[in-house]
Amino acid sequence: MAVVFPGFEQQKIVIASEDGPIEIAYQVGGKGPALLLLHGFPQTKAIWHQTATALAKHYTVIAADLRGYGESSKPHCKSDHSSYSKRSMAADQHALMKALGHPHFFLLGHDRGGRVSHRLAADFPDSVLRLMVLDISPTLSMYENTSMDFAKGYWHWFFLIQPEPIPETLIGANPEFWLKNHMGRHAGTGIFSTENWAEYLKGASNSQSMHAMCEDYRAAATIDLAHDREDRQAGKRLEMPLRVLWGEHGLVNKCFKPLEDWQKVAKNVSGKTVACGHYIPEELPDELISEAIAFFK
Repeated sequence: MAVVFPGFEQQKIVIASEDGPIEIAYQVGGKGPALLLLHGFPQTKAIWHQTATALAKHYTVIAADLRGYGESSKPHCKSDHSSYSKRSMAADQHALMKALGHPHFFLLGHDRGGRVSHRLAADFPDSVLRLMVLDISPTLSMYENTSMDFAKGYWHWFFLIQPEPIPETLIGANPEFWLKNHMGRHAGTGIFSTENWAEYLKGASNSQSMHAMCEDYRAAATIDLAHDREDRQAGKRLEMPLRVLWGEHGLVNKCFKPLEDWQKVAKNVSGKTVACGHYIPEELPDELISEAIAFFK
């Protein structure tokens, strides 16, 4: 069973796409302006379980599973990795919000969800009123400035992009070992509730989901970079206010300069470090709630 937020409804909707019909699973609750929440790897919409109910006092909160994750569709990828390009994943979420009657909305994304959010804001700028991303610099900036410290700390970036089925097979041999060693690097796995951990392990143990997760990273190292370079060459920058929060104890803080990195792709950027590691929604939910309410106004 998926993790359910108190007072929220679990729903699914079918979105048309170049990969055929895509079913997107989401939870919705609250009243007020629309706020879309997008999770990261290797997680699901369950990451918002400590924040969604509080945010629903101020917003109509939609927490969705990205294509390939959780209870959403998991198509096998095309050879060019476009099925899991951030453009394709962002189009899913834009179609979801449009179908729910929210042509304009606030957007908050963590990790891979932040990368989908970046592309969503770039491709549908009239829809995204304000954008907040958590513990990332732009994908192009991170690849172009890869250092030894980054490669050692984020080794999964370079492991998951190896050709199918190398990472899928190796992770599939012992998904729980993989998950514990991937997600327990700073704060340990104790920061995740029992229910959330079970949901994350279910995803890592599902061969279709694990393929999708690998393709998410393969796309990031190929077609996503092409899309980002096209934006840069065209001088395209995000117009809406963008706020970035990143963990004091994480690799992004150690290896990159998020404010400077985001100022290269957005015109109105603010942000700061917060006293945690990578998993801000689950390590520091109260501060994230306060930050979101102050920013999405």
